Amino acid sequence: MEETETTLVINPLEDINKLKALASEPRIQMLSLLRDCTLNINEISDALKLPQSTVATHISILENAGLINTESVRAKKGNQKLCHPAFRELLIQFPEKQNAQKNYIDIEMPIGIFTDCRVTAPCGLCSSERIIGLLDIPDSFLNPERMKAGLLWCGSGTFEYKFPNNTMYDRKKLTKLELSMELSSETPGTNANWPSDITMWINRKEIGTWISPGDYGDKRGKYTPQWWKLEGSQYGLLKHFSVTNEGSFVDGVKISDIKLSDLEISEHHSIRVKIGVKENAEHVGGMNIFGKGFGNYDQGIILRSYFDE
Repeated sequence: MEETETTLVINPLEDINKLKALASEPRIQMLSLLRDCTLNINEISDALKLPQSTVATHISILENAGLINTESVRAKKGNQKLCHPAFRELLIQFPEKQNAQKNYIDIEMPIGIFTDCRVTAPCGLCSSERIIGLLDIPDSFLNPERMKAGLLWCGSGTFEYKFPNNTMYDRKKLTKLELSMELSSETPGTNANWPSDITMWINRKEIGTWISPGDYGDKRGKYTPQWWKLEGSQYGLLKHFSVTNEGSFVDGVKISDIKLSDLEISEHHSIRVKIGVKENAEHVGGMNIFGKGFGNYDQGIILRSYFDE
């Protein structure tokens, strides 16, 4: 039997056959039915109360579109066709327009490569394979294995990162700095209604605070490993902090009047980024930072520098 792949991204401008295959309620029901099991034509027919001939026709369409895999195996009487999904998740996405010349530079920083860390319990870190060090012991964040970290958490405190300042080597004018990362609150167990004030600093300037709504554990994160207990934090929200000539923003919502000029970017060989929860914040609800191998977004902390076109 073929192994089920994770995700199929459908380009609606090119994958017309796949869209046509999905434009049917019975075929959608079949895909849903096959998500967690392998069934033959008779079993699908019984489950959906449809004639076997109708099911066979729909299965053939799904198979030709590459949305399911089938195999013929010997049964008590002759052969039977077993059906299972080719993908666990289907995404329909229009392709992004390709600019003739990209007007930004990306740097992705693994979440474990922080240059300074000051945290309070509950705290800990782990890779996609195991816990690193000891839980609730801040000194565990000094462990060299932290470079492999896919999840960091703390009750309060900060993590600081140093990014190379690539803006010094580009003659174009910097118009925006943007930082994206997956974040949530942190509480023993999980609680979707657990606000936490998460603050961002760039070059030691406090650009503002985002209030995380909660700590999420209603379902396993898309990339969260199976060994990680379901009672633990599973995923966060992908947040975009940005600074422009007009001020500082989170997901386009203004959080302060700190502008690019206040960060003195051109005067430093690195860009210092610090994120954390102040001990005297109104909502001291902890923080989770999700990185590679955890959560819903398989990424570290991404710094994107935009330039004048």
